[in-house]
Amino acid sequence: MELSRLTAHELLEKIRNKEITSEQIHSDLNKKIEELDPKVKAYVRTSHTLNPEPSVNLKGIPVSIKDNICTEGYHTECCSKILAGFNPPYNATVINRIIASGNSFLGLKCNMDEFAFGSSTENSCFGPTHNPWNLECVPGGSSGGSAAAVAADEAIWALGTDTGGSIRQPASFCGVVGLKPTYGRVSRFGLIAFASSLDQIGPLTKDVRDAALLMNIISGYDANDSTSVNTPVPDYTKDLINDIKGMRVGIPKEYFVKGLDPEVKAAVEEAISKLKSLGAQFKEVSLPHTEYAVPVYYIIATAEASSNLARFDAVQYGLREDQKSLIDMYKKTRQLGFGDEAKRRILLGTFALSHGYYDAYYLRAQKVRTLIKQDFDNVFKDFDCIITPTSPTPAFKIGEKTDDPLKMYLSDIYTISVNLAGIPAISVPCGFTKKGLPVGLQILSQHFNEGALLRLAYTYEQNTGWHKIKLKL
Repeated sequence: MELSRLTAHELLEKIRNKEITSEQIHSDLNKKIEELDPKVKAYVRTSHTLNPEPSVNLKGIPVSIKDNICTEGYHTECCSKILAGFNPPYNATVINRIIASGNSFLGLKCNMDEFAFGSSTENSCFGPTHNPWNLECVPGGSSGGSAAAVAADEAIWALGTDTGGSIRQPASFCGVVGLKPTYGRVSRFGLIAFASSLDQIGPLTKDVRDAALLMNIISGYDANDSTSVNTPVPDYTKDLINDIKGMRVGIPKEYFVKGLDPEVKAAVEEAISKLKSLGAQFKEVSLPHTEYAVPVYYIIATAEASSNLARFDAVQYGLREDQKSLIDMYKKTRQLGFGDEAKRRILLGTFALSHGYYDAYYLRAQKVRTLIKQDFDNVFKDFDCIITPTSPTPAFKIGEKTDDPLKMYLSDIYTISVNLAGIPAISVPCGFTKKGLPVGLQILSQHFNEGALLRLAYTYEQNTGWHKIKLKL
């Protein structure tokens, strides 16, 4: 039996029944990573030990961690040269909660786009991750390493981060489950920020039950995070009910327009038909400000990124290029330390915040962001969930969009509105293209109503077999 191919809840059951041990799980994962990761490249620094420090290793089910979530004593570099050699002096809150739950984390960190800037995991100083379903294709991004690791059975489950779709889009490309929680539901303390008003940590898993289990572990109020919301956390596994009769689901007409890949559209429409047959009530709805989501997102996200990345000054941590003057040291370090996409976003964000342009761009974008949120609020007065494609296309070839940043940015067109509104969303597998690439179905719900989307996703999953299809590498 290959333990790495099992879900976390299946492994937990076997541990309780004393059929297996945590040591066996770790050993099996080590072998899988050694065998497959030279091809997939889901992890960074593969020469390092796969187990964490002795005080926490070999406990429960190991969780793979994206390289922008702080782990005490283990490199956390955001896959950027500017943070080379950075060992955080503390754990992120989610890491402490994983350890407190009796689980552990792998010493390796998952590959990602530098500082989470990207939709393909090609913007990493360690090189690109490959999609396990087709090694010539991207796994999505920025949590592409986490998604690819789960899809290739190099991880049982993983944590990613989602600023504009960076959990859900790679989940769709890699055929796994990815959940972006409500903003404020999961602590961001110890997450190296991209855009502070948009970032959220969430699970990437093999099925919906594992997503609910991991949400139970990482969710909850944290006084160390000023954006954390002090709202009781339910047991998400209680929402895993195979019954959606009477659930009201909206289909936004703005998401089924020109540019949507025909095979993706067909798979999503088939999923909708399946959910209708299971008792869900569907109706077309409108989210009229959707067309503004991409420009609004890339103004707000780059502005916040520009502000957040100002702290990397070669003085406190990371790369330092010594020069004759302090200013020259700043310039040289940032010139060599940041990749092209990071530099692009710093420039865009600085421009949007500069004198004479702040009101015209950033302030106006924030006002439109409020309108986008109000669109969702209006729909959720009458509906439990909204269903859309996760991505307009399946995974694309490595290098296909690197010369056209705008085309790359449009990869997140169906996911970014969720982050602007702060609502939860999940992507679940709903089919494959003729070339064997996964397609994802996105389900959205109101703030702190993860239970509704988990129930809908779980019912769909239990009545289809997409999540059970395994790849062979």
